[in-house]
Amino acid sequence: MKRKKSSRQIYQMVLAAILMSIIAVMGFTPLGYIKVGIVEITFLMIPVAIGAVALGKGWGTFLGGVFGMTSFIQCFTTSPFGAALLAENPVYTFILCMVPRLLVGFLSGLIFEALCKIDRTGIASFAVATISAALVNTVGFIGLLLLFFANTEAVGDPMNVITTTLIINSILELVVCGIVGTVLGKTLTHFIPQLRAKK
Repeated sequence: MKRKKSSRQIYQMVLAAILMSIIAVMGFTPLGYIKVGIVEITFLMIPVAIGAVALGKGWGTFLGGVFGMTSFIQCFTTSPFGAALLAENPVYTFILCMVPRLLVGFLSGLIFEALCKIDRTGIASFAVATISAALVNTVGFIGLLLLFFANTEAVGDPMNVITTTLIINSILELVVCGIVGTVLGKTLTHFIPQLRAKK
């Protein structure tokens, strides 16, 4: 039993390290972000959701934090919009980068745990969890953005931000996450029971 538990923990750490590497690569290269004006479309919630589903909401929250840190670091490097927010208020910018991404990892793991009790295949659960990750990321980010930075020079007209985000970000991110979630769900369903810690 101890050997089984030890093996599972090793697998968990290895997968978590791989997902962290993927988040880092996506976060600091064009692979992770598509910039459309001030809007930045991202798919970094996908590896976070994978971690939350395969390893549980604890690891998911941790990976969400890694995602958030890459986003915050970009405010100092490659993101003009992030730099503008940073100039307005560094503390609010840090909260904006971190909180929605932590929630992505936690809630997608929580949703998967709830759905897999009634979804025997696990595929639908995985698809819904990844779609939820995209939705939580967009709604959480835009909600905090408007709360902290509405009508500032960095954001401008709040309605323009909402409209642009709903039209571009939400649709594209939800479609991609839904497709990737279904494909990966079918692939990973067999391995998830071996990876997730027993309650």
